[in-house]
Amino acid sequence: MQTTLSERASHLPRAAEAESILRTCVHCGFCNATCPTYQLLGDELDGPRGRIYLIKQVLEGNDVTQKTQQHLDRCLSCRNCETTCPSGVDYHNLLDIGRAVVDAAVPRPLGQRLLREGLRQTVPHPDLFKSLVNSGQVFRALLPGPLQDKLPRRIYPAKLRPMTVRERQVLMLEGCVQPSLSPNTNAAAARVLDRLGISVIATREAGCCGAVDYHLDAQATGLDRARRNIDAWWPSIEKGAEAIVQTASGCGAFIKDYGHLLASDPAYADKAKKVSALARDLVEVLRDEPLEQLGIHASQRLAFHCPCTLQHGQKLGGAVEALLTGFGFNLTSVPDGHLCCGSAGTYSLTQPDLSRQLRDNKLNALESGHPEVIVTANIGCQSHLDGAGRTPVRHWIELVEAALP
Repeated sequence: MQTTLSERASHLPRAAEAESILRTCVHCGFCNATCPTYQLLGDELDGPRGRIYLIKQVLEGNDVTQKTQQHLDRCLSCRNCETTCPSGVDYHNLLDIGRAVVDAAVPRPLGQRLLREGLRQTVPHPDLFKSLVNSGQVFRALLPGPLQDKLPRRIYPAKLRPMTVRERQVLMLEGCVQPSLSPNTNAAAARVLDRLGISVIATREAGCCGAVDYHLDAQATGLDRARRNIDAWWPSIEKGAEAIVQTASGCGAFIKDYGHLLASDPAYADKAKKVSALARDLVEVLRDEPLEQLGIHASQRLAFHCPCTLQHGQKLGGAVEALLTGFGFNLTSVPDGHLCCGSAGTYSLTQPDLSRQLRDNKLNALESGHPEVIVTANIGCQSHLDGAGRTPVRHWIELVEAALP
């Protein structure tokens, strides 16, 4: 796509990157065929091709309006379009660049500002978030329906983690909301890894991956969180930690982007590149191990929801399914498995109507094979889908751990 950046846009820190991405797009429209919001709304500007055109207009000096901001806000950042695109357009990075420019130019209404700031001040802070979840459970009956849906129907307590220190060691990101909403997920992962001779190193200094801030109009704050995590992990990396494991694919996709996002930071570029290279979704670690020694022979009927951040962001579609099938689980067929469930980080709160439609469509597809349980690989998807009050939704590693002899 022919592009001429305005004088002002040409001085942006990522101007060259934006221009390169825009020139890659041939405007074919294949992306619209798999875009969840385009399928729901049927508006060209609510599909990737239209949003690319809007960003192009902004970077070429055209007026920026609230309508521009609205169409960019509606994007789930699911990256389905990147999987579909025959030209390899790096859409999610272009979207991040475009959103930063638009948000700097268009003040948001007060309600939006309060919501986004409120999310940024609570979600990335595990202790505060846990207090709010606990209070919400106590006063659940008094809360409005939408808030009740955000609380877990059932919290599975964390089992004890292994105390044995193995020769092989990995780091694990604990996450922001997962310790409160699904506390047994990381504990289950640690127990399975221990059976394979791998210890999990606790690094409480590592906090939120940075994605929440980064995608809520605070990119600089998000990158600062990334730097703090790198500092927290670095001593263990120098001592030989094999990997940085994530049980939430949303966090994993963002950490794998650290190297790109901090490439121009002379103090962190090399370290960020190393951290991204060490970042592994849990399934990437397990699939390379001798899993037969776990002795699992399961038969439970499951439907697997593959999160967008796993299949499109990390290109690991089919990996968990293969592992679960190998353990003996009976996986049902899921129509349109490539489509987003509507969680998308905080999207279910910033775009509730669209999110709810996508969730219900996804649940209809997941339940079409009549599974006993739906499993997934991302806490955001897990809590969003489970909030509908239909088939129970859990992280897949919990069912694997429960099947250990």
